Amino acid sequence: MKKLSSIVPRWLPALLVMLVIFAFSSRPSEDLPYFLGWDYFIKKSSHVVGYGLLALSYLHLFNSNKKQYWLAWLFTVLYSATDEFHQSFVPGRHPALTDVLIFDNLGALFALSSHYFYRRTHEKEDQPT
Repeated sequence: MKKLSSIVPRWLPALLVMLVIFAFSSRPSEDLPYFLGWDYFIKKSSHVVGYGLLALSYLHLFNSNKKQYWLAWLFTVLYSATDEFHQSFVPGRHPALTDVLIFDNLGALFALSSHYFYRRTHEKEDQPT
């Protein structure tokens, strides 16, 4: 039971990010804001940021274990694919493989690689000389 009580809180960040992503992708296209000339940039940037946060949330779930970066990436891309499938049922929305392979994937890769290099740099600074 103690192990379960330590796992549940670790899931909370990932669950919250997944809930926010799901809420945004559940909105019909007519309810989405239009940002004029910035529309494409803002919407695709939100993919990068959202899935970057999701990847870091999954990494947190795995205790930021160095060997689990690939698993955090895989969970993120899989969630992205299921979310795109979900959009096929939302009025005016459609699934886009480019969102998964480019924007969501790049968001996850950028966030995880940034975390990895930040951690690696600071571990070297913390070691005694």
